[in-house]
Amino acid sequence: MTREIVLDTETTGLSPASGDRLVEIGCVELINHIPSGQHYHVYINPQRSMPEEAFRVHGLSEEFLADKPLFGAVEADFRAFIGDSTLIIHNASFDMGFLNAELSRAGQPALGNTVIDTVMLARQKHPGARVSLDALCKHYGIDNSRRTLHGALLDSEILAEVYLELIGGKQVSLALIAESTVSGADAIAGRTVALPRPTSLPSRISQAERDAHAAFVAALGPESLWASYDK
Repeated sequence: MTREIVLDTETTGLSPASGDRLVEIGCVELINHIPSGQHYHVYINPQRSMPEEAFRVHGLSEEFLADKPLFGAVEADFRAFIGDSTLIIHNASFDMGFLNAELSRAGQPALGNTVIDTVMLARQKHPGARVSLDALCKHYGIDNSRRTLHGALLDSEILAEVYLELIGGKQVSLALIAESTVSGADAIAGRTVALPRPTSLPSRISQAERDAHAAFVAALGPESLWASYDK
């Protein structure tokens, strides 16, 4: 089983070295490259003002964030959720820089997780093309109409779809589904076996039809082929 965490953050600005802080973390869990439905999301009180430029990006005001927890109060839960899983991040140096700056302020070690930067993946797959999240959504036909403002959890959900396309798209999904239905001799022979239904389908034959069939078979005699099928 492969576990990955798609991660995004929102901040007060562009540089933790200049005093900018985290204000939101959003994470989506992938199991074998497929969203599991599990996620982590938190707003954070940055203990500073919100510049107008940043507010226009994500819409998170000082007033909204005033009663939210400090990073130190959520750090343990955040680490517990991501564990040692590979992190999938768009423009990873930005988010990792802010996360590690916050961890340093809290007296905690930097993250040691493996990181996959989807900006780098996109540049390798589409040289010379625009690789912003919005541009990639347009390229792959992914609906991002909900993205009127940046939001860490929403952007993580969208990035999970983009990441799947970057590593092979629907072919990856189909391969995983086929893998789950192939085993033993069938795997060796290259055959795909459908899993059994959890419950049987209801019969479409009425009792009157069953009785008529039984009478017909009885009339043919005990040595008939139909009689052998009914045993």
